[in-house]
Amino acid sequence: MREPIPLVDLKEQYVSLSDEIEAAVRDVLASGIYVGGPQVAGFEEEFARYSGASHCVGISCGTEALRLTLLACGVEPGSEVILPAFTFIATAEVVTQLGATPVFADIDPESYCLQLREVERKITPKTAAILPVHLYGHPADLDPIVELADSRRIPVIQDACQAHGALYRGKKLGEMGSATCFSFYPSKSLGACGEGGAVVTGDGEIAQRIRMLRDHGQRERYDHEFEGYNARLHAIQACILRVKLRKLEEWIRLRRQAASRYDRLLEDLPVTVPREQRDCRHTYSLYVIRTEVRDLLLEALRSRGIGSAIHYPTPLHLLTPYRKLGHRQGAFPESEEAARTVLSIPLFPEIHPDAQERIAKCIRETVSPNSR
Repeated sequence: MREPIPLVDLKEQYVSLSDEIEAAVRDVLASGIYVGGPQVAGFEEEFARYSGASHCVGISCGTEALRLTLLACGVEPGSEVILPAFTFIATAEVVTQLGATPVFADIDPESYCLQLREVERKITPKTAAILPVHLYGHPADLDPIVELADSRRIPVIQDACQAHGALYRGKKLGEMGSATCFSFYPSKSLGACGEGGAVVTGDGEIAQRIRMLRDHGQRERYDHEFEGYNARLHAIQACILRVKLRKLEEWIRLRRQAASRYDRLLEDLPVTVPREQRDCRHTYSLYVIRTEVRDLLLEALRSRGIGSAIHYPTPLHLLTPYRKLGHRQGAFPESEEAARTVLSIPLFPEIHPDAQERIAKCIRETVSPNSR
């Protein structure tokens, strides 16, 4: 049997950096400072600079980054947060767990991100935040959303958990909105060897409140000004992220190169490939195609040892936890159509062109009408 092709290959990435990572981890272990400390502070400074922001707060994971940012920006029980109906559940569950209501909006079918007209018609006096998601590594159309939000004094909190290094009209995501949240889950474009997250912002007050929220509401040790959480970034993860951050731009270049190769290999086939919108830099955290024979293709790829996945098979409004909101099938047609047809195929910086040829051959043989 031919060598399997994983959806994401974390082993090969580690091998290429093993000496640097292991040296950094040994230094942390020898220091005896395992939570917070100079490694976390160093990463926060470096990631803030990379993201175009004045401040960065390291957090235990991307979900907690979203939760603490919503709290810091004033989301409270009874308020509403506008977010896309098509994304990972974490974007919505942090809203409901704060006692607020997620107000779902449909997506643009090409970028998979929030539609401005949907946001406009969803705003109410209870709207406490707008939460665009930069899905799969492609930035949402931010300028009109931020302009609309600013006119209503509504914070824009970006979910960039899949969009490290993405650019919008020449700007880094940390330069816009009230705050931007990242995840460093291992499979992300910038991934830890475990869980990790961060919030970047240009607002010092928001940054300070998040710093306190992540550490039991204390500004100084045992001076608890309010109840908070235990959501601190660990030093070992921070030191690993510092090593990897130096490679991120090269990895993005390789991801984009591999994505262009797929574009060429899949042209003229009855599949929809990702479309990079004007004045944006897509980082291809995932390479997601669409096809009417998605489930058939999924099985064909897996039968040949090729990793694939569906991100995401059910839009949020149809998931069990959100049925109480009263949305029915057909409420968000673009989100539902995406959930029915999307398929993620292997893409990572180290993917070999021969592997992409093999993947494209399987796709061609499966989706072409004359091959079935």
